[in-house]
Amino acid sequence: MAIDYPAVLELREEGRRFEWTEREVMLYAVGVGMGADPLDEKELRYVYERDLCVLPTFASVAAWGAGITPERIGLDRRRTLHGEEQTVLHRPIPLAGSIVADSRVIAIYDKGADKGAVVVRETVLKSADDGEPIATLTRTAFARGDGGFGGPEQGGTSAPQRPARAADRTIDLPTRHDLALLYRLSGDRNPLHADPQVARAAGFERPILHGLCTYGLTCRAVLQAFCDYDASRIASHGARFSAPVLPGDTVSVDMWQEGKTIFFEARVNARDVVVIKNGMTVLR
Repeated sequence: MAIDYPAVLELREEGRRFEWTEREVMLYAVGVGMGADPLDEKELRYVYERDLCVLPTFASVAAWGAGITPERIGLDRRRTLHGEEQTVLHRPIPLAGSIVADSRVIAIYDKGADKGAVVVRETVLKSADDGEPIATLTRTAFARGDGGFGGPEQGGTSAPQRPARAADRTIDLPTRHDLALLYRLSGDRNPLHADPQVARAAGFERPILHGLCTYGLTCRAVLQAFCDYDASRIASHGARFSAPVLPGDTVSVDMWQEGKTIFFEARVNARDVVVIKNGMTVLR
């Protein structure tokens, strides 16, 4: 099935309902490594019900399964990669919630028959009680096998450019060898992250960590370095995925502050690979 442009821009999925409780909030936080030190009282607030807080990137899994599927767009799922993610917080995420998710395709770019397509999808999470938005998720996919459909070649916003100086802060975040197995309990059950046979068939030596788990790790780093673990300080958090993390890797997050903007990159020094590029957090 080929991409039908511009009709693909009219695709909608509206009114899907989702709910969560404190349990899902804590499970997500454990799934991105919070609470590894049981004596760290600041992280304990995200994994223990006393004075519980919600990580801003919980929004990325709160309505897992919502969105326009690759098949509806006309993409080959097997050759489609999650390229970028941005979360904009309109108000604090509640400890327990009932929401309505509205999704659409907001842009698609044709890079050529031999280069693929870039697809940008949006999901707005709204309170089921008052209809007001809680968060907007913008998810960009690189569809390597679906170029040449006749759409525009370029568009969208330019990638954020970090300052040309040494990082202001660097935080090293070790990951557990079983972290992907924990994280997948928040929604993404892709066997690539759990089944060694599936991982090897995809060209990896072993199951890899979810990109959105690495995304959550970078949010943890910003919270620790610049927000004193106050989640309400984060207005938006976005990044581009450049390479997978292997469970057990130590992820080093380099951060630069320019006013209320935090630029960041993440790398795994032991394998000499950059895993997150073009990261940017805006603080309130």
